[in-house]
Amino acid sequence: MATISQEQHRGNHDRHQRWARFERADLFARYGELHTQGVSQRPAAQVLNVPRSTLQAWRAYQEHLDACPTVVAFFHRPAGLAFLHRLVLGWPGVCGEVGACGMRLVCLFLQLTGLNRFVGASYGTQQQVNRHVEEAIVAYQREETTRLAQEMPPQESTATQDETFPGGLGLVALEPVRNSLLLEHTAEARDQDTWNALREDAVAGLNCKGIQATSDEAPGLLAYVEHHLGAHHSPDLLHGQHELSKAVVAPMAATQRAAEKVMTTAAAQRNHVTSAYPECRRTPGPARSRSPAAGGPRSCAG
Repeated sequence: MATISQEQHRGNHDRHQRWARFERADLFARYGELHTQGVSQRPAAQVLNVPRSTLQAWRAYQEHLDACPTVVAFFHRPAGLAFLHRLVLGWPGVCGEVGACGMRLVCLFLQLTGLNRFVGASYGTQQQVNRHVEEAIVAYQREETTRLAQEMPPQESTATQDETFPGGLGLVALEPVRNSLLLEHTAEARDQDTWNALREDAVAGLNCKGIQATSDEAPGLLAYVEHHLGAHHSPDLLHGQHELSKAVVAPMAATQRAAEKVMTTAAAQRNHVTSAYPECRRTPGPARSRSPAAGGPRSCAG
């Protein structure tokens, strides 16, 4: 009986490379120095503790790159590789996160400048780079927020809170005065204890005290503000407008219906009079100015 084995496909993130790119650049730079000193490839491989076939592959890769040999040598040395690394991370950070440039334009930039010979310029590769840039920005902002909060004196804060459902329940809290995100976390429930536990974790290390909360009239939020936060609760603007409209819509609708009824009655009376007295209808025509003495037309009322 034959044995059937299922092949498992592996992505790029599953591949394990023996040498990191900076380590590889350092080893190849040392190999170049040994080669300049007259050391052959086999002894150089023993000194560097690198297989000779690996050195041959690295050298063949650089020789087959369609670029100037000086540029190739620069980007495959530690200093040039560090510069290339900063450039590749800085470009999507400025144009993708700060500006309004998408990843496809970043790929086009790498192709037009010829940097696609040294770094991946495909959409999938740049998507991974952009993800790392976003994670680094979020981590930096979190560290800066924590540092500034610890250096500042105690601050009074207002929280605007709500629940979101992007594929599941999520609890969100914003600080509207400083325009900062206090809490954004998935949750199994939205009761007062869950709100309190998640918010305490979110503001841990921040030197602030909540004095007010703005939200809808959900029982869990009201209980959290009253029992755990011990602050003043204010209804948000959306629900305030809704309650205000409920108070004035009914009287305004009654007035409008009464006006429509009067208009309907007046139109019916007018139609009745004009149908009962057809001689009272006037046919539109050019205006003529004639005096009654001249025998001009007179209305039925006269």
